[in-house]
Amino acid sequence: MSEGSAEAQGDVLVTPDGSRTALNARFGEAYGSRHGAASQARHVFVEGTGTHEHPAPRVLEVGFGVGVNARATLARCATRGVPLAYHAFEFDPAPRALLRDVARGGEAEDHPAWRALLDAWPEEGGGSGEIEVTAGGATLRVTFADVLTADLPGGWATALYLDGFSPSRNPDVWTPAFTARLARTLAPGGVLGTYSAAGHVRRSLEAAGLRVDRRPGAPGKRECLRAIREVGSGEWDVGGTS
Repeated sequence: MSEGSAEAQGDVLVTPDGSRTALNARFGEAYGSRHGAASQARHVFVEGTGTHEHPAPRVLEVGFGVGVNARATLARCATRGVPLAYHAFEFDPAPRALLRDVARGGEAEDHPAWRALLDAWPEEGGGSGEIEVTAGGATLRVTFADVLTADLPGGWATALYLDGFSPSRNPDVWTPAFTARLARTLAPGGVLGTYSAAGHVRRSLEAAGLRVDRRPGAPGKRECLRAIREVGSGEWDVGGTS
């Protein structure tokens, strides 16, 4: 496998850092970075939001996909021995076998919470409702619903992983109106991380009242964004929808 390329194995892509992702037919994109799925998960989301140092992280994820970000977070929390509460929204759940194939040989593949989640996951994918499992010091909750219309927890998240498909393919999760809703899910001091560095995404985050920083990107990306709900920045009406 050449540097910077991903090797296809059916629907699964093996990326240059040895981790796996998969192609999504609906959006015509990979779920994670072709330049290193696990590297992006750790750099942009786990470390970019400070979850790797938080004593008891509460993570909200937009776009569970094939679970690479969740497993990266599970692995880091397990290594540190800290509890994790993880709530993801997924509109179009992938089949269970695909999640298992992507996780093969990867971090947290054998974490009891990940194994319990796979056991409860719909075998053929799709569906509605919610799964919640607790094991090994972690609670994983995945809501199978359109996050655009779902009820979101107000002021709850210490970290928010904004990992929808690209703005060009999935523009609705990057709009100013939805970004404002996402900002309200952050607890004071909470941090949003995203792989996107697009100017309109940055402006939307700023308009939502967050302090936005540019960071070096994961492999294959020059920059990514981090947005912080600063302590003392005022309270939001979490019942609003913008």
